[in-house]
Amino acid sequence: MKCYDDAMRAWIVALVLLTACSSDPRTTLVVYSPHGKELLGEFEKRFEASYPHVDVRWLDMGSQDALDRIRSEKANPQADVWWGAPSTMFAQAEKEGLLEPYKPSWAEHIDADARSRNDFWYGTFQTPEVIAYNSDAVSAQEAPKDWDELLDPKWKNKIIIRDPLASGTMRAIYSAAILRAMGPDGSPEPGYEWLKKLDANTKEYVINQTLLMQKLGRREGLVTLWNMPDIELQQTQYGFPLGYVIPRSGTPVLTDAIAIVKGTERRKEAEAFYEFVNSADSLVFAAHRFFRIPSRNDIPRERLPEWMRDLNIPKMDMNWDLVEKKSEEWMEYWDAHIRGAGGL
Repeated sequence: MKCYDDAMRAWIVALVLLTACSSDPRTTLVVYSPHGKELLGEFEKRFEASYPHVDVRWLDMGSQDALDRIRSEKANPQADVWWGAPSTMFAQAEKEGLLEPYKPSWAEHIDADARSRNDFWYGTFQTPEVIAYNSDAVSAQEAPKDWDELLDPKWKNKIIIRDPLASGTMRAIYSAAILRAMGPDGSPEPGYEWLKKLDANTKEYVINQTLLMQKLGRREGLVTLWNMPDIELQQTQYGFPLGYVIPRSGTPVLTDAIAIVKGTERRKEAEAFYEFVNSADSLVFAAHRFFRIPSRNDIPRERLPEWMRDLNIPKMDMNWDLVEKKSEEWMEYWDAHIRGAGGL
């Protein structure tokens, strides 16, 4: 199935480019991103209004899917910009020689831990992870308040999860679970045991975010793990009955990043897009419309939504270097030995 999906995606990209070249005199800019059709569509329109000679073509896919595609296309790059995924994935892509260095005009306003030391990627958004639930079926009092409460037998077959193999969000949450349980010897085994117990309560792993929200809305599952901005978006703009809890013991806060893909033939347009989506005006717009917390530290507080001005999120202490090195190994083990085995 993965081979079929990869072949289909490659065919779609080729068709997009062929169609653009044959019927549109504008320069085509291809963006790979997990940010969702709502945000991507809006920024496509806004960018094209400022740069009418550019035709933005985006492909909405999971973070891991984007990295895998860029890897597989290294000899013949199809994307120009990669916009969105945990910074650990961008750091890995940097090591593999998949990105072009670029120092944006706002570089000094990004904290050192939210950027590449060599300018290969920069943080765009800060993304907290949460426990979400169907608020029509689960009250705020009943909802799990912390990670370990997800293991309570009362949630058996009531948890649905976005398949973590393709999702940067879920890979980060699972990596956090392993780090949280890790002993002084650095063994992932206690974390694997925790994930096995979570698997025992998990009804289904769904293939994408859209299905996750639909199934949660239809009560096919009552609880999930996901990122706060998307839960806010689905609740506010689409009326999904959702609530969420920031785990009281702390939660991973991801740095979502952006980079230019190595080998792009549209470097000038890629740089323009990079600058545009991270301008102060664009970040303020994304904060109000899409609940995105900007990585830039120079955005005036009064321009941000009121709820964002005094955020007090208990941040989990994460060893992101270890996550970058080990997450692939951890996820391979989870897929081979834990998925579907928790209830056995």
